[in-house]
Amino acid sequence: MDTTKKNFKFFQHTSCEYFPCHKADDISKFNCLFCYCPLYALGKDCRGNFVFTDKGIKNCSNCNYPHQKENYDGVLEKLSTLIERVKID
Repeated sequence: MDTTKKNFKFFQHTSCEYFPCHKADDISKFNCLFCYCPLYALGKDCRGNFVFTDKGIKNCSNCNYPHQKENYDGVLEKLSTLIERVKID
């Protein structure tokens, strides 16, 4: 498989009724590949810009970490952390 172009790291769904789901400086670079953040379950260890509400709910509305093409490898790296946490020994 030729991965030199790395187009697989970026996908944009501009016809989605939620696009963009977060504020972004440049909509043309908004990556929808990780539409539902796979790192949400990592809580405070996800690398994103989030806050916890008064009720303890993680609010990611100001986070663009998984929506930036250059963070693709970082998301996959953190996914391996999540996989390790849920693995049965």
